[in-house]
Amino acid sequence: MNYADQDPALRPLLDRILSAEDRARVEPLLTELGALAAGELDRQAALADANPPKLRPYTPDGERVDAIEYHPAHDRVASIAYERFGLAAMSHRTGVHGWPTTVPHTVKYALSYLYVQSEFGMACPLSMTDSAARILGLFDPERYADEIAALSSTDPQHRVTGAMFMTEKQGGTDVGRTETAATDHGTHWTLTGQKWFASNPAAEVVLTLARVPGQGEGTRGLGMFLVPRLRPDGSRNSVRVDRLKDKLGSRSIASGEVTLEEAYATPVGQLGRGFRQMAEMVNVSRLSNAMRATALMRRAVRESVDHTRTREVFGKPLFEQPLMRATLLPLLVDAEAALGLVLEAAARLTEADQGSAAARDLIRVLTPLAKHTLCKRARTVTGEAMEIRGGNGYIEDWVNPRLLRDAHLGSIWEGSSNVIALDVLRCMRRQNTHHTLADTYGPSATGRLADRWKLLREKGDALLQLPPDEQEMRIGRYADELTRAVMATLLFEQADHEAATTGNGRTLLVAQAHLALMDDPDALPRTALDHLAELADGGMVPLGAVPDQVSGPHAPEARRD
Repeated sequence: MNYADQDPALRPLLDRILSAEDRARVEPLLTELGALAAGELDRQAALADANPPKLRPYTPDGERVDAIEYHPAHDRVASIAYERFGLAAMSHRTGVHGWPTTVPHTVKYALSYLYVQSEFGMACPLSMTDSAARILGLFDPERYADEIAALSSTDPQHRVTGAMFMTEKQGGTDVGRTETAATDHGTHWTLTGQKWFASNPAAEVVLTLARVPGQGEGTRGLGMFLVPRLRPDGSRNSVRVDRLKDKLGSRSIASGEVTLEEAYATPVGQLGRGFRQMAEMVNVSRLSNAMRATALMRRAVRESVDHTRTREVFGKPLFEQPLMRATLLPLLVDAEAALGLVLEAAARLTEADQGSAAARDLIRVLTPLAKHTLCKRARTVTGEAMEIRGGNGYIEDWVNPRLLRDAHLGSIWEGSSNVIALDVLRCMRRQNTHHTLADTYGPSATGRLADRWKLLREKGDALLQLPPDEQEMRIGRYADELTRAVMATLLFEQADHEAATTGNGRTLLVAQAHLALMDDPDALPRTALDHLAELADGGMVPLGAVPDQVSGPHAPEARRD
């Protein structure tokens, strides 16, 4: 068993997206992590999920310590992520796995996608550690050089983890209602307040928002601060963990309620831009959420394909039953389309970090679109996979309950679906980002897909002419339409590449099925259903066997210029 080998889309996508040198460097990592994800990592993840962290607030003699105790399985899955594969390090230091530069985001997300198929919970502190190093590097690199080095270390003796404490009980999504107060002491600040949902509360490096005196109301009044676990003199900082959350999913990692009692803190960047700086961290974390949703979909689909091939009903395997094939096809298509979108966004993030203003504008809208649509779809795909397995799918001996529980977190963490949809609307109002998407992906589309992009541009223009309340009511569905059009375009791009390089029409069938289901959710793409085994396994489909139902993009390089 190897999850990389069993993935029909991952390697072909990386063949197209990565340079030849990067593709060669990542191959042994795919092989190793794919095997770990299907073996040891999966076993340890199940143990960590069944044995969640426990809070030990006091020592036996009454000293307050707020220690969080973890099962050994938690420590093992953490070491695989942070130390063996350097998933929190590779975006911030050169030389990780032999890369002469920092590792492209595409590689990081591809490897993380394999990891999350077995261990979802650890991806949260992993993402926050990665994002904390990014934020400190962007906004205050000289002051926090030591913290950045520790956050991006792969050495178990020196590495630390990061966290983001943002949610407060009275505010929730409305960050402008943050009440935590900051007090300036000249050499440092202290923070006093409560954070209601703090994941990885034992982190050594915490980034949080607090209200700065005289700076104004709402989000304008918030500054970003770094709260270390230890004060400079080595004493424990006054960060009290009141209790740990008893969560539906993501049970392998700790989330808690935290009180800051004049906690030692230092400012990050410009205090007047605290909310904007935190928004950068949140946006990158949202892309990680989309990746995690994609990984859950892929694992759920694989479980369903494997089960239906071995389970016989009425004399033949379920996989050969017509209704089951019609049930599996949309799940397969959604998982593959999602991966294409995540890797596209990762590639654009790399370009943005290298200075591309166009990529920066594009990733600003691709991220909330991916988070909105993929996280919602993962809930459906994992639920369908549970039903496909039948009664066993509802039993904790199998992975399906864990996949389903974890999938529901993606649509809540870092902003619920409605919050994310409103963020898409904000992008449209400020920058006409529906035009950005149409200008980027529309020129490489033909046939029905080209018509769809023209319609989406016009529909977005019409939406922005509506009263604000009407815009908000309609934006959720429109955001999904934009996301699915991007995914369809990317599928046809990949199909063109594979047709030209390998002569395989498999991805063209996936793209056609995706477009057919976009047009009509009740569609039955017959050729795709006939070749379901090749779609599931990555087998060969001769181009001559693919009907000429719609033309895909024929010059994908045109939109890259």
